[in-house]
Amino acid sequence: MAKKLREEFRSEIRVRHYSYRTEETYWKWIRRFILYHGKRHPREMGAEEIQAFLSYLATDGHLSASSQNQALSALLFLYKKVLQVELPWMDEIVRAKRPARVPIVMTKSEVAKVLKCLQGKHWLMASLLYGSGLRLTECLRLRVQDIDTEYLQLTIRDGKGNKDRRTILPDSLLPHIEHQLDFVRGLMERDIEEGENGVSLPYAIDRKFKNASNEWRWQYVFPSSKYAFIHHNQSMRRHHAHASGLARAVTHAVRESVINKRATSHTFRHSFATHLLESGYDIRTVQELLGHSQVQTTQIYTHVIKRGGHAVRSPLEGL
Repeated sequence: MAKKLREEFRSEIRVRHYSYRTEETYWKWIRRFILYHGKRHPREMGAEEIQAFLSYLATDGHLSASSQNQALSALLFLYKKVLQVELPWMDEIVRAKRPARVPIVMTKSEVAKVLKCLQGKHWLMASLLYGSGLRLTECLRLRVQDIDTEYLQLTIRDGKGNKDRRTILPDSLLPHIEHQLDFVRGLMERDIEEGENGVSLPYAIDRKFKNASNEWRWQYVFPSSKYAFIHHNQSMRRHHAHASGLARAVTHAVRESVINKRATSHTFRHSFATHLLESGYDIRTVQELLGHSQVQTTQIYTHVIKRGGHAVRSPLEGL
């Protein structure tokens, strides 16, 4: 049962071009839901079982609201898209309310301190997160063809919501980009000499263009050091670097720089947006660079600015 269900799930989620990470995450929740109810088939269960599972995640699992909502999204996909069961009670299940959080933002001096504690490709990657406002996965997925050194811009493909966008490329990073690309070219030439399969490719590119995996424009800017089995290519390929490498490096750098904030790699993106708004750039421009669908999402950074010490004068100062 589980094998057939997974095949049906995989077929439905891939035809809709969901990311592989989403596929793996959704199946993890579906599998956990089935195991929680004694390996019963989802068709035999309904609102009561789903609500019991979500309550278990909240009370016994102590999971956050976002994790509970992620599990619910996975089950909604299972019932509506895979099993094609339209059940009215699915819409009645209330999503966990996510707490409103103000994003953590580093000052410019704090960003400089953290970057100073990074080296090599991790320094370059973190500099792109801050200098271009990239998400971590967007940085990892950059390919050679996405870098335009003439117009000083980066093309982000298949970003959040399957949207493409362009953002700025800091001029000061060009020498470091060129050095990284020299390393990538050497790696590509070695792979070709050794008869390797080349880089992993999106969707049907592998079938349409037989030699694309060994073409310069398709190479990752930050490739992995080892080959791995890529499911959608069904072969061993060189993928991009793993997210955990930079995440660990940033955590260590934040600790070493002794800044009193719980900063992560995503904090660089928050800082990028906040510092642009502080510099007087239009919020619509910042929205476009970040790739937000709605300006309301970008407005959270104006709240951060308003709460800053330079924006509001305390009444105590007038005493």
